[in-house]
Amino acid sequence: MPSMENEEKKIKGYIEHFIFKNAENGYGVANLVTDEEEIVCTGNFKDADVGDTLEIEGVFITHPVYGEQFKIANFKITLPDDAVSMQRYLGSGAIKGVGEALAARIVKKFGDETFRIIEDEPERLVEIKGISEKKAIDIAVQMAEKREMRDAMIFLQQYGIGNNLAVKIFNKYGSRIYSIIKENPYQLADDISGVGFRTADEIAGKVGIRVDSEYRIKSGIMYCLLQASLDGNTYLPIDRLISKTKEILALGPESVIETEDIKTQIGNLMMEKKLVCKKDDEIFAASYNYEEQGCAAMLCDLNVSEEVSEQERERYISQIVAIEEKRGIELDELQREAVIKSIANGVVIITGGPGTGKTTTINTIINYYASQGLDILLAAPTGRAAKRMTEATGYEARTIHRLLEVSGQVSDDDSVRHSGAHFERNRDNPLEADAIIIDEMSMVDIHLFYALLKALVPGVHLILVGDSAQLPSVGPGQVLKDLIDSGKFSTIILQKIFRQAEESDIVMNAHRIHNGEKPVLDNKSKDFFFLERNDANVIYKHMILLIRDKLPGYVNAAPYDIQVLTPMRKGPLGAIQLNLILQEYLNPPDKGKKEHLYGEQIIREGDKVMQIRNNYQAQWEIVGKYDIQVDSGTGIFNGDMGIVKEINEYSQDIVVEYDEHRRVRYPFTDLDEIELSYAITIHKSQGSEYPAVIIPLLGGPRMLFNRNLLYTAVTRAKSTVCVLGNSQTVYSMVENEEQLKRYTGLKDRIIEFFDAAEVE
Repeated sequence: MPSMENEEKKIKGYIEHFIFKNAENGYGVANLVTDEEEIVCTGNFKDADVGDTLEIEGVFITHPVYGEQFKIANFKITLPDDAVSMQRYLGSGAIKGVGEALAARIVKKFGDETFRIIEDEPERLVEIKGISEKKAIDIAVQMAEKREMRDAMIFLQQYGIGNNLAVKIFNKYGSRIYSIIKENPYQLADDISGVGFRTADEIAGKVGIRVDSEYRIKSGIMYCLLQASLDGNTYLPIDRLISKTKEILALGPESVIETEDIKTQIGNLMMEKKLVCKKDDEIFAASYNYEEQGCAAMLCDLNVSEEVSEQERERYISQIVAIEEKRGIELDELQREAVIKSIANGVVIITGGPGTGKTTTINTIINYYASQGLDILLAAPTGRAAKRMTEATGYEARTIHRLLEVSGQVSDDDSVRHSGAHFERNRDNPLEADAIIIDEMSMVDIHLFYALLKALVPGVHLILVGDSAQLPSVGPGQVLKDLIDSGKFSTIILQKIFRQAEESDIVMNAHRIHNGEKPVLDNKSKDFFFLERNDANVIYKHMILLIRDKLPGYVNAAPYDIQVLTPMRKGPLGAIQLNLILQEYLNPPDKGKKEHLYGEQIIREGDKVMQIRNNYQAQWEIVGKYDIQVDSGTGIFNGDMGIVKEINEYSQDIVVEYDEHRRVRYPFTDLDEIELSYAITIHKSQGSEYPAVIIPLLGGPRMLFNRNLLYTAVTRAKSTVCVLGNSQTVYSMVENEEQLKRYTGLKDRIIEFFDAAEVE
């Protein structure tokens, strides 16, 4: 066997048997027989069967346990072209109902003509003992199906499409793939997850589709709006959309697309109801317009309010005071007003910074509804936020996804298909409650808010709680801000900082930052520390010292509970670089810990990781003693953090344990869904609270280094904040009120619906 590693080779042979094959992701270890030898091959064998003849490209590697193997980069399945190979293929089990003995009889009868006979004259198979007319047809049908799939994959490979994606495309279109690829490959970007505009554009270039093709311009426009949604926008002004589309479609100075051509295709997409124009220049993807309009209409229906007479007001106050006395608390005037509004109004917003009594107010509302024998549900956007809500109230709080009973099934509703979620709770199966309280509303994006409102019926009280000064949601929209700015809902802004909170410099500095005042950095505090450091390498050193040695005992927490929050992903103090350094010192290589290289990232047993996108189909389980399953479910969400418990090179997967001991098994092919999380961006920390946070700040882009980013980072800490960096950077962030503008239409839609309802 060749011993030279990393030299790409091509090999032809047939799969004699699989040593291992994962049915879910196609990864396998196979014994491949060539004309000269038997070779152990590893890689993705999706849609390859025992007996298949393969042409494989890859490299020889030496596995530390299993020895020399051939690692597959890609392969194509070819038809056997001689009698011996044909017999081997038919007898391999690839064709159901044909075993080794029957395969031998077929090939003995027809020889090298066997496959031609099966495809062109299948009725002749009845000449062989043991084959009925029905069985002959079944064998021919199976061969035709496999041939069609094989031909399609070979066809797609010439356009750089790998096996996994080729199977997806074939399953979607069948024999139509040939016309679609040649006429409009951009349709793939609309229909198939995993195919974006860039992939479709590359195929189009190979096919020879013109750079000013209407299909290409339309796809470029939709791609621009998709990219805009990843930045939080639900629409783009038409001039901005045109300029962005020009940038994306330009292949060089000679291929600039004309403005009028883009305008024409925007008009055509509107005719096709894929785009909607508002106010003459706001261009929405139809799904976002539908969701924002739907939210506005449902909020209008929910916002039933009753006039509270003076007598009723006094009765409410006496009931609230009774709750205060029973719980040994005293609400201020605004907090009591928030409770009364929550009783008398269908939709209420309660907002305020840390230490202003949001939790106390929520608890009083819960106690009021409970005292009246009414049902109340609590939820928050993330598992961590829901857990905190449960601890603070004593009542069970769930994530909004679990409240709505998220399912792994893909939704049939076009308006939410792009979000990937299907919820069992909806218009046909609404939530049953008298009041629903949602905490951390600043994190809720338009998709999730739309799904929540669909599960509510008029008459339920919706109480939305959050801190409007925090960063907006990671997903598209700025729901809480738009609701408040519309001026159509009862909104209580809690402002008084309570005495206990006044003792916390985290709270006091957070309010100073929010008010545009300099935080106190004199290090006389017990919970807010600043270390003036102007060199990234020095910051690394102190960060490791704090996490490993100083802070765990100070805040009574494990090193893994202490979180580094950074403004950026890239750069010396970005999340990517910090994770490499922190992993090296907090979870170094060890003979007792398995590890796996994925791309440029090493994942090691014991690593702290984060799920970086919503996966509604991911299955989790909770196991008890003797590994007996005690609970299971689906859905792991963007921002969930866990620990790598196991890496299995044989089955090619890893196990991550998340909050509540939920264990998820990730095939190696899906490791792009998780990343190291010793350090995370401040944006990713929304809704979470940590015993201590460390914030490295040396400077960066003005639009990013702003007041509400710093405010959000500081308010993530429960017990201690440590800022490492430059004091001038901190002060300039406080002074910088600029934020990246989000283009959203929810506020306008709410005003339109409510104004129309008032006219009626």
